[in-house]
Amino acid sequence: MEERRVTPRHRVLKTGTIEFSGEAIACVVRSLSPVGARIEINTPLWFPDHFVLVIPSEGLHKPCRVIWREEKLIGLSFDRG
Repeated sequence: MEERRVTPRHRVLKTGTIEFSGEAIACVVRSLSPVGARIEINTPLWFPDHFVLVIPSEGLHKPCRVIWREEKLIGLSFDRG
């Protein structure tokens, strides 16, 4: 598979949450870079295309948007600003 990312992601295994409108859905962060992440959720529940990814162990609260979805895996791009 051809790598198309500007900044390579590093494999990680961290707990996180998807936060939006006062809701929180647990997720596992599978890879992480300064510009995005790949997360895994337990069930393909609905959630918006824009939300905040929280990774407590990193002290990270990043607004982001969904780039792709593949069953339980989701590719994210962090919003700039």
